[in-house]
Amino acid sequence: MPRFLLTGFRPYLILTLLCACLYAPGLTTLPVFDRDEARYVQATRQMLETGDFIDIRFQEEPRYKKPVAVYWLQAATVAMVSDATATAVWPYRIPSAVGAWAAVLLTFAFGARLLDRRTALLGAALLASSLMLMLEAHQAKTDAVLLAATVATLGALAHFYVAARRQEPLPATKRWIGGMAAVFWLALGFGVLVKGPVLPMVVVTTTLALVAWDRDWRWLKALQPLKGVLLAALVVLPWAGAMVLESGLAFFTEAVEGDILPKLISGHESHGAPPGYYAALMVAFFWPASLLALPALVAVWSGRLAPGVRFCLAWLIPAWIVFELVPTKLPHYVLPLYPALALLTAHAVLAAAAEGRDVVRRRWPVVWYGAWAAVGILLALASIAVPVVLGDGFTAWSLPAAAAAAGAAAAGFILARRQRPLPALLAGSALGALALAVILEGVVVRASDLWVSRAVHAVVADLAPAPRPAVAVSGFSEPSVVFLLGTDTVLGGGSVAAAHLLDEPRALAVVEERQETAFRESLADRAQALEALATVEGLNYSRGQEVSLTVYRLGPE
Repeated sequence: MPRFLLTGFRPYLILTLLCACLYAPGLTTLPVFDRDEARYVQATRQMLETGDFIDIRFQEEPRYKKPVAVYWLQAATVAMVSDATATAVWPYRIPSAVGAWAAVLLTFAFGARLLDRRTALLGAALLASSLMLMLEAHQAKTDAVLLAATVATLGALAHFYVAARRQEPLPATKRWIGGMAAVFWLALGFGVLVKGPVLPMVVVTTTLALVAWDRDWRWLKALQPLKGVLLAALVVLPWAGAMVLESGLAFFTEAVEGDILPKLISGHESHGAPPGYYAALMVAFFWPASLLALPALVAVWSGRLAPGVRFCLAWLIPAWIVFELVPTKLPHYVLPLYPALALLTAHAVLAAAAEGRDVVRRRWPVVWYGAWAAVGILLALASIAVPVVLGDGFTAWSLPAAAAAAGAAAAGFILARRQRPLPALLAGSALGALALAVILEGVVVRASDLWVSRAVHAVVADLAPAPRPAVAVSGFSEPSVVFLLGTDTVLGGGSVAAAHLLDEPRALAVVEERQETAFRESLADRAQALEALATVEGLNYSRGQEVSLTVYRLGPE
């Protein structure tokens, strides 16, 4: 890479352009996802509708699982570019896209301090193009924003650690708390407001690992912990206090007893998996950057005495073990550890390329390369098959998506087998990222059977343009249908939909076929007046269940 590209603002510009190319496709075209994204955006909409920015609710149900920061960020962006009545989801996604971009830039900034600018630029680019971060950048949830807070917090911690190990003097400050120490505590407090204890856990495991490894804790004094804890508390406590005034201790009781403890005790909400789950899925969710990730981890262990490498290992390994031991597992839980993985991968690959050797001089990596290539082949096949099986037929978007995915698999595998690690990683990552961008922009959105709520909304909007009476939905209670049809949507069984039609004859009812009998029986004699206006069929992917929904209206008696 030309040296001038590594100086000044140029790496930040390169990474910004890369993020724009990866995160803009699909951001405005992908429908709202069930269930987490739909719950977040609906709760945010209700904040805007009611003007209550403290209490978090989904319809009338308290949503006391995650703190408030992401809801506030979403509300701010919606207020700036849209309004609460709109059904477009992309304004709610802006904080996630910006969070992903910020995480990438911060990975470069702090990675340059830990290692060097060339490694930091490659590592940040690998992080930006990973499947997991691309998915999170396209969803209005907490995880991309949490990642930005994580990199800011761990990056500030790394600043003090590396300075101590390299015996660099820290600049004196006359301020109440030093600049980088303030970054650490402010980012930590913000991370708590985003997703509760996740970021503190990563900070604690990283710090304990470094202290135990080096048998030295004195460098932590530069963080000014007494002042810092107070600063972090000033970030968190105003909302926490307002929440106590609003609902007593209900939020914190529900968050601990209904969300945190169940995840620690067993596989919460059917999301249990044995240890090794995240390691097994890394090849897919860190793809395409995962091509050399596992060999890189083996290779960097020999260089663990270097402060930058040691810090990244302490960031990655202890917290990863904690996540593997917690019974409840979802793929995105380990996203806060991906920046360390990306930097270590870049470090090992560049070191191997500089010496003209393979990352690991062993035979076993070929199995990993094969698994990596299989992910690309599966993506290529899915790009063609998904619109045909779950949509309206073949789409031209499938061709570049499949070609790029298959090309990535072939180029990455062949070059890696030929012991050319840097060309393998660059070619595989570039083509793989291109494939993911095309899939998100043009392929997934055309799998129309997946977007049942979108189809229901289109039918309802055509039959009864807003403003209209509340719509009753029976047998399909996914949060996305509430977001698209409105906060006043009535959810329930067939009898609930029937009662709603009897109370509001001008209203529409959307009834899934499994609720048809209860719906008609509850209408009794009035069932003869039912008018079936349209039918929507598709796949409820949250339940893995085919659905058939009929839109009804009561005719005159």
